[in-house]
Amino acid sequence: MKFCLLLLSLAPGISGAERALFVAGLGGEPDYEQRFQSLAREGAKLTGGEALAGPQATKQALRDAIARAAADLGEEDTFLLVLIGHGTYDGLAYKFNVPGPDVTAEELRSWLDAVKARQIVVLATSASGAALKELAHPRRAVFAATRSGMEKNAVTFPRYFVEALRDPAADTDKNEAVSAAEAFRYASQKTAAFFETQKRIATEHAAMEDPAGIGRASIVRFGAAQAALADPAKRALLAYREKLEAEIEKLKREKAAMPLEEYKKRLQALLVALAGIQEEIER
Repeated sequence: MKFCLLLLSLAPGISGAERALFVAGLGGEPDYEQRFQSLAREGAKLTGGEALAGPQATKQALRDAIARAAADLGEEDTFLLVLIGHGTYDGLAYKFNVPGPDVTAEELRSWLDAVKARQIVVLATSASGAALKELAHPRRAVFAATRSGMEKNAVTFPRYFVEALRDPAADTDKNEAVSAAEAFRYASQKTAAFFETQKRIATEHAAMEDPAGIGRASIVRFGAAQAALADPAKRALLAYREKLEAEIEKLKREKAAMPLEEYKKRLQALLVALAGIQEEIER
């Protein structure tokens, strides 16, 4: 539709690059080592990203990988970082356990602050809630497996977060894509159900910091949306569709602060544009 293509031509940065990095931390026991590495590699495969696992998943390797993202990605791009493993909190600082020196939340923040891209950081570790405030930033969504540093048991959250990347049921808005926020909700609900089914007291409660709504960005796609990624023109359409969806969610949050007629008018315009973009994607 010409109207949709006009909108597309006016939207800056709609075909931004996406990069994903999954890191398997130190397991300490063979079972944990295998589990963390398997999840990191599967997550990387599903998102077309990179995995750091085993002896290679050191502090320096993580720092170097983030530095590459800082060098390669611009403001319209998206960087997904998922840390899987054990975390610790001593009442003062959160640390991600890796072979050799651990990675502190302060170090992680300093490395990520150099990345211009929008960032989605998933701390799928024990005690990760202690780093939520430390990593908070206007261009960064932070998701943690626990709500505080005091939830120190090994977490089940990462298993379900990676599962969300291959389960169409995680796509709650049925747009053939799973956003970081959808994967987080899926993993949170599955984790809670796990403890209920096992009749155990829950030792982890996922939490998040995402005031700018960056977590709405898609991190994996299915069906026609996935196939469209091979076509540069349709890839741009997909990116713009996600932009429109974010605008609709933003408008809904602002509904109470504007006249009803203005809200309806703006919503209708966005929905018409969204329908047109979807038609172009499906051609």
